[in-house]
Parts: sequence; structure tokens; C-alpha cells
Amino acid sequence: MAAVTMRLPAVRAPLDSGARRGGEKHLVAPGDTITTDTGYMRGHGTYVEDDKLIASVAGVVERVNKLVCVRALKARYNGEIGDIVVGRITEVQQKRWKVETNSRLDSVLLLSSINLPGGELRRKSAEDELAMRDYLQEGDLISAEVQSIFSDGAVSLHTRSLKYGKLAQGVLVQVSPSLVKRQKTHFHDLPCGASVILGNNGFIWIYPTPEQKDDEAGGYTSNLEPVPLSDREVISRLRNCIVALVTHKMMLFDTSILYCYEASLPHQIKDILKPEVTEEIVLEARQRLLDLEG
Repeated sequence: MAAVTMRLPAVRAPLDSGARRGGEKHLVAPGDTITTDTGYMRGHGTYVEDDKLIASVAGVVERVNKLVCVRALKARYNGEIGDIVVGRITEVQQKRWKVETNSRLDSVLLLSSINLPGGELRRKSAEDELAMRDYLQEGDLISAEVQSIFSDGAVSLHTRSLKYGKLAQGVLVQVSPSLVKRQKTHFHDLPCGASVILGNNGFIWIYPTPEQKDDEAGGYTSNLEPVPLSDREVISRLRNCIVALVTHKMMLFDTSILYCYEASLPHQIKDILKPEVTEEIVLEARQRLLDLEG
């Protein structure tokens, strides 16, 4: 029989809410007045009524000079041109694939917006259209870049670079898009032996770091070789560390994930998600980030 862990209620010290990036965060609920100063400009998540700037969503107030917006704590992904996303193919249509990217509407990947195997860039023919399922089929995971936004808010993707394309073996973690920090690159080879793709849409892909980059495949051949146990353990630990950071609403980027991973090493992988262990390793990672900023 499998062992069952019984947990009794325990009083835990509250996390220090002030020990966050940028100091205390200003949380608001829909209808809360953010400011009565008429000199501020209205941004996303706000509206003006009776010369007051009021929040329309629950989230964190962000100010950039005179622009005030509210970043929703829980929201669907709103695409921006240049974003890196991880998505799942949901449907193969004429000259296009539909992709689930955690947004209100399915995203679109046009046949003309992909590299063919071998990295070829050429006009797509009727033969290419007939062979679409040979490249990508329902259920496949891909990494892509946002190329444009349609008038209805749907996102158009492209995979014209060899760093994008079909994803092979790994683990997908779904988080709130608001917790993924925007950076110059969202592809990270971590020193622990695994790599992550931090999709702006809140889909995070963790996979073994390839020994060599295979540029000949053009991103459409999957390596289905068995993954060594050591790599699987690293991936599982990274996955649990990301879940721990999300539990405490910490921003996800390469440094925060790596610090949390290093703080978790004294613990068993299965113990990372126990509340007291989660709190301990997240506090340690947060303190290291604060020391880094200082």
C-alpha cells in the first residue's frame, strides 16, 4: 500500500509582504479609486468617472511616469507583437493551424508563416498544404513568436526562426501570464542541466538541454529517445519550484527559478510542495533576489 501523509492544521508566519520587488504593491479591486489627480493618463484596467481614476479589474497598480494601469492578477493572455509563446495545436485548417495560447480566441499559425523542414524559406505549394499534418498535427506543442494581432484580438504567430517550432519531450506548466517577467530572451539554458521556455502567455516548457543544436531539422523532428532519470529528476524539481513561486505570486524569470531550484536542493522533490517547505525555499530565493538588487 502507498504511504499516506496526514497533515494537521498549523499556524504559519505570514510572508513579509513588504519584501517584494519595488517595495509594497498597491492592490485594488474593481471600483476602487486609484487617484483623484487629473494629471494622470488612463491605462489598461482603469476608467475615469467624476474626475476619478477607477480600477476596472482586480490587480496591481503600475505607474510609468503619468500613465497608470492595473495589471490583473488573473487574466487571459493579451498578445503583443514580438511576444514568445508556447501553444498547443488544436485544429488543422486550410493553409493554417489553430493554436491554443491561453488567450480569449485561438491563435492562428499560417502555412506561409513557418519554415519547412531543413529551414527552407520558399513559397508554399499545394503539396505543402496536403502535407500539413506531417509538420504539425492536433496535440503538438510549439514555440512561436507573435507576428501580428487581428482586429478581433486574435493572435497571428510565426515560426520563421530555427529556434521556434515543434517541441519534443518535456513538461508543460501553466501559470498566470501576469507572473511571467518580460525579458530580452525567454529561452534559457539553466546550469542545472535543463532548459526552459518562459512563454509570455503563461505556458512554460521545461525540457532537457540538448547536447547539440540540430539546425538541419528546421524544428519539425521530435527527439523521442528515452530521457535519463537524472534529467527527469531535474525537470521535476524545476517544475515544483515554479509551482512554489506561483503559489507565492513571485515573478518568473531565469534568476528567480534558478535561486528557488538551488534553495530546494536539500529537500526531496516530492516535499517541495509541502506548505512549510514551499515557504522556506521561496523566502530564501526572495532574499537572494533582494540582496542581488541591493
